[in-house]
Amino acid sequence: MSGPLEGLRVVELTHELTAWTGKLLADLGAEVVVVAPPGGSVQRSWPPFLDDEPGPERSLWWWHYNTSKRSVVVDPNDTADRQALHRLVESSDVLLAAESLDRAEWAANDERLVTVSVLHPEPLTDLTLLAGAGPVWMCGYDDHSLPPVRGGGNQGFHTASHWAAIGILTAIVHREISGTGQHIDVSAHAAASVTTEIGSYGYLVCGVEVERQTGRHANTVPTQPTQLRCADGRYVNAGTGARRGAEFRMFLNWLDSLGLREEFDGSVFLEMGAERERITAADLAGSAGATDAGVGSRKRSSSGGRSRPGPLSSSCRRSATGSPPGWYSPTRSSATHTSSLAAGRSRSSIPSWAARSPIRVSRTG
Repeated sequence: MSGPLEGLRVVELTHELTAWTGKLLADLGAEVVVVAPPGGSVQRSWPPFLDDEPGPERSLWWWHYNTSKRSVVVDPNDTADRQALHRLVESSDVLLAAESLDRAEWAANDERLVTVSVLHPEPLTDLTLLAGAGPVWMCGYDDHSLPPVRGGGNQGFHTASHWAAIGILTAIVHREISGTGQHIDVSAHAAASVTTEIGSYGYLVCGVEVERQTGRHANTVPTQPTQLRCADGRYVNAGTGARRGAEFRMFLNWLDSLGLREEFDGSVFLEMGAERERITAADLAGSAGATDAGVGSRKRSSSGGRSRPGPLSSSCRRSATGSPPGWYSPTRSSATHTSSLAAGRSRSSIPSWAARSPIRVSRTG
């Protein structure tokens, strides 16, 4: 398959945790060879199946995760097979596995090889990854007496795979400059932990906890419900967050056409939004520092004296100098620390949580 990664060969030791990485690379043009044990990958036995009939060639799971790939069977207990696998790896650019790899063994004859280990806690399921790392805690309903909800679609596996793909592409670019490969460890747990919006970082930086909210992003405070119950008893998601002044004005015009602007308490917020061409995170951060004499003290002249609400509050305000951009990047390498130090920050000033990254790079293996 042609694509931007054409000419790149990847050997993938079959595993559900790395299958998505291999698929991403293969669909972008890389030659991905899946190495399976005798009898084939266990993923061939996983549902759903074509026409609901089980079979190693009928698993839709297997088909989905292995588009554009080739495969080979290797018996790890057979000496000739192991030697053949080593020869295959020596002719490749990347070795990808969901296990600890000894780079000294695999790259002994080719220092340009990139070896990648996607590591995970046991027992491994998509549910245990998401539950242990935090995403499940953030998904569910306003009623917290109900248990959290796991997102579908193998998100735990996919998140780890995405970080592996990012690491591989970065290592390939680095190799084009340096001429040498490297070993990359990807923590599936850490990958899921940093994929929680403000869930993890909010607690680590500010000591705040998010709340699950029905059909909405988890947040430290309850947000406006977005689901409405219809006449037939079902629910519809009606919330679409406006971002531009024109979008807020569109809602206001609609309310005006119905003669309901003054009846709708939320119109005051629409009017505030209509004054801005675009609402960004920087705007929200700025409003958090506003004083009562500023935005929060303006009045509605047409509402019988009804006051506008005060500015958004923030439980975690940063200094004017802020933090180095690298602090919020899950990808960490020695180069990142060097750039932070060069910017005038001592290593001792970097908090321990800043070094928690799904990806760890080692040039020496």
